[in-house]
Amino acid sequence: MPPRPEVDTTQLAPWRVRLGDWVEGVRFTRFIIALIIINAVILGMETSPAMMGHVGGLLLATNTLILAIFVVETLLKLIAFGPRFFRSGWNVFDFFIVGISLVPAAGPFEILRALRVLRVLRLLSQIPRLRAIIESIMRSLPGIGWTALLLVLVFYIFAVMGTMLFRDSFPEYWGNLGASLFSLFQIMTLESWSSGIARPMLEVYPWIWVYFVPFILISSFMVLNLFIAIIVTATQSIHADEEELARRQLMQQLEQINERLKRIEDKG
Repeated sequence: MPPRPEVDTTQLAPWRVRLGDWVEGVRFTRFIIALIIINAVILGMETSPAMMGHVGGLLLATNTLILAIFVVETLLKLIAFGPRFFRSGWNVFDFFIVGISLVPAAGPFEILRALRVLRVLRLLSQIPRLRAIIESIMRSLPGIGWTALLLVLVFYIFAVMGTMLFRDSFPEYWGNLGASLFSLFQIMTLESWSSGIARPMLEVYPWIWVYFVPFILISSFMVLNLFIAIIVTATQSIHADEEELARRQLMQQLEQINERLKRIEDKG
């Protein structure tokens, strides 16, 4: 498990520090993870009319009990950390998910009944590996945005070229800019593009491969690899930050041990 983020506990009462350590400890976290999984199974069972007819009351009671435990967990964290609770994006995420579950799913809020399944997403904040993946994606968003802009430019250039070159012969695919963009999207996904678009056009334009091959190489392979490279780089950056945090925490612990040893020596 990666090290916990550094939290300034110097202004907290000792009992609140102990409460915070306990509520974020390994055992309590595993207990919450087990409840999230059980809750996910129950929500799936509730979609079965036959299951609800046999054990519907038990499922609803268990679901309510689990939600109550989630509420108690959130309250304990609020007591332990106070306003610092909201400094963590993951705590805010959990607070939002639990809050949605507390809204009465009746009348105009009936749609919130379906949103109860979002509780399963709490696994993202409880399991370190999943949390690291989400953090990697969030950190890579700026790079992904620029790569997406590059992809948009490639689409636009090829769409304009395709409309000008092929709209008279194949208006259903290249009749206007919108149709051309949609055809290019189908080609990028490699879904039936060969039999549906490329081969009929080859009979009219034998050189059409000069148009299709560069677009497929750029959009389907090069850009995809760029996305992967950006996410991998962000993941490595997060791992480096975790190692640096662990090193600082270790140095702080060593300094505390040295201070205690010095105090013992001075008393002796």
